[in-house]
Amino acid sequence: MKFVGILLIALGVLALVYHTFTYTQTKQVAEIGSLEIKDHESHDVTVPPYAGVICIVAGTAVLIFGGRGK
Repeated sequence: MKFVGILLIALGVLALVYHTFTYTQTKQVAEIGSLEIKDHESHDVTVPPYAGVICIVAGTAVLIFGGRGK
């Protein structure tokens, strides 16, 4: 449980520091015999700040209350 809490806190901090991330998607447009035409599209994903705060709060709760059931 400790690992999950630390991971959530780390993801929350990253979400607050880096608001957006970009990934590239490759699509095959056409294929004529052995000739292939591909298109590379870049997509931006915006992570809202409240998502980072929720992850930090959840990770802290897991660290505090996660080991009490034993």
